[in-house]
Amino acid sequence: MARGIHADVENLRNRRAPGEGRFGLATTHAHRLHSNCLRGPSPLAPLPVHTGRGVYSLAGFLVRSNFHIWLQASRPVTLTAAVIPVVAGVALAYADTGAVRWRLFVLALLGAIFIQIGTNLVNDVKDFERGADTADRLGPQRVTQAGLLSPAGVMRGAWISFALATLCGIPLVVAGGLPIVIIGIASIIAAWAYTGGPWPLGYNGFGEIFVILFFGLVAVGGTYYLQTGTWSAGAFVAGLGIGCLSSVLLAVNNVRDEAGDRLIGKKTLVVRFGRAFGIFEIAALSFLPFGLGVYWWMTDRSPAALLPLLSLPLAALIATRASRDSGIALNKVLKLSAALHASYGVLLSLGFWMSAS
Repeated sequence: MARGIHADVENLRNRRAPGEGRFGLATTHAHRLHSNCLRGPSPLAPLPVHTGRGVYSLAGFLVRSNFHIWLQASRPVTLTAAVIPVVAGVALAYADTGAVRWRLFVLALLGAIFIQIGTNLVNDVKDFERGADTADRLGPQRVTQAGLLSPAGVMRGAWISFALATLCGIPLVVAGGLPIVIIGIASIIAAWAYTGGPWPLGYNGFGEIFVILFFGLVAVGGTYYLQTGTWSAGAFVAGLGIGCLSSVLLAVNNVRDEAGDRLIGKKTLVVRFGRAFGIFEIAALSFLPFGLGVYWWMTDRSPAALLPLLSLPLAALIATRASRDSGIALNKVLKLSAALHASYGVLLSLGFWMSAS
């Protein structure tokens, strides 16, 4: 009898719902995802999988809600383009005033991140619809093209991101007034117009200007204004340097995708003026920010002039690799470019902090 009870207990312990693993995690998610991809783009609705309880329920929720796919769609590696200019603007404001308005800093940071995510999602859909993203693309997988999410679902995600950015911006408008209203509206419109609308900026050779303006000058200058209530030449110089390094990623991307862009009529600067121009552009954008260090030296901010030089070898490596590599090999140069942008921005911000008056 005892043996029978023991057997019943073991049977209950080992009983699992269909599709569950040992700890209640879905084991058939990959199969279902593959089936969904074969049938077409998956909707926003979660996949109907079984999950366990307790600590494993979070993992189950993330699987059901396609969280990992949305994380991929948001392109986390690119989010430094939103974070760095805000951090630099706050650091420069601290150097000039000796104070930080932390609530405004956090809200500006979140708003910038949501605008960046929204931009990425719009780009994911519009590049697919315009034929720029195909199964033969050389860059990372895009969720719309791969059928992991539907175009309509991704666009809804973009508008939700823009709405969240707007919510973050309301207290910023209260603090900064009309200039912040103009910056916020212009940023969201430009994020849409980069690959959306009847005349997308990125498809007509204005991508670099867009990036330098909104991910450099506007982001740093707007953050500085929120903190101090004034504009400054220093914020312009810092924004120009950071914006140039953000544009390096775009320039490398355009050199890599030149052949495909020509086929679909995407008129990037590389398509318009050739690969040699693209290589020159990458080198110029990589090195220019270090030349701007002269300004910081002349304005008695020597740490801001010297510390960023620690990332100069990365700029040299990017220029060398970009002139030598082609195709999919340029994906490594993209990673180097992201590292240069982040390291330069962090070192510049640290230099501002060290030179606080």
